[in-house]
Amino acid sequence: MDHNPIGIIATGSYLPATVVDNDEVGAAAGVTAEWIERKTGIRRRHRAATHEATSDLAAQAARQALAQAGLHADDITYVVVATSTPDHPQPATAAIVTDLIGARRAAAFDVNSVCSGFMFALTAAERMLRAEPANAGQGPYALVIGADVYSRILDPADRKTAILFGDGAGAVVLGPVPAATGGITTSLTTRGDQHRLISVPAGGSRRPASAQTLAEGAHWFTMDGRGVRGFVHENLPGAVRALLAKADVPARAVRHFVPHQANGVMLAEVWPTLGLDSARMHLALALHGNTGAASVPITLDLAHRRGLFTEGDLTVLSAFGGGMSVGSALLRWAPTRHALPPRIPGRTTAPAPDREPALVGPR
Repeated sequence: MDHNPIGIIATGSYLPATVVDNDEVGAAAGVTAEWIERKTGIRRRHRAATHEATSDLAAQAARQALAQAGLHADDITYVVVATSTPDHPQPATAAIVTDLIGARRAAAFDVNSVCSGFMFALTAAERMLRAEPANAGQGPYALVIGADVYSRILDPADRKTAILFGDGAGAVVLGPVPAATGGITTSLTTRGDQHRLISVPAGGSRRPASAQTLAEGAHWFTMDGRGVRGFVHENLPGAVRALLAKADVPARAVRHFVPHQANGVMLAEVWPTLGLDSARMHLALALHGNTGAASVPITLDLAHRRGLFTEGDLTVLSAFGGGMSVGSALLRWAPTRHALPPRIPGRTTAPAPDREPALVGPR
């Protein structure tokens, strides 16, 4: 059964209306706004309203992606939501999203690989679509959504975590793309021996919620910041190299790098070790913070809508998160609503203006 490759055909994102600056989070955490920006590169983040849950954010991003693709929710075969802050322990947040957007024909499930969850969800959806019969240019299609509301699980007084995170959702539509584009190659790893670096200790089957766990603050998100930084420096460069080797693509051919928006200072440190000297690293964390599993698709959507991708551009997406997990993907950018036309050999294309300098990082 011959299929066109599967690729990203549309993007979408949603950021809650409430904006929280460094002065506000710094006051609760006992640090200054200047200290937060110097340590993280973050200036502000968005916070979900009291009536908004993860599924609400995910549904908004999904609607944006569907509108861009020109599809109806009933055209979708799979809805996969990556989140570590689900609406409830059960049912799956993805099931609630299908109800909110009217995707009555879709199978839906959640993926929890914490901040790298979007990469795991993207891989699962792409593999499933490849097994589906093509229908004369009408699919199959999948919605892959990263969404998190970390503001609900943060201790405001913990300066290691409270200053980093924002709420948001990002989505992509996957579907058949022309043979010369798309073709997602992924590489996923999990170092379970380091799972204690990031956790929410209570609320599951090992430590069910109780008066004691509440009194201990065991339902807050915890992170060994120094350990996470060491993990990223040790594992991210190798993950990128392994991905390119798997795809048999030289590093110099990569044009874009969209990383998990964990910490701008840490990304600046690790960037020179990746070997992607011909690529542009895209950053949106100064204005949005670390949005967990949403950070890669949000950044991808912002860059895409600004026309920063050209058809055929080789693009690497990469994320790392609790578990400890690393997920990376290589794709050749497909013709989409906002993509620039292919470059003509011998003619240079002027780069898109950087109207928002915080979006695009080192090159």
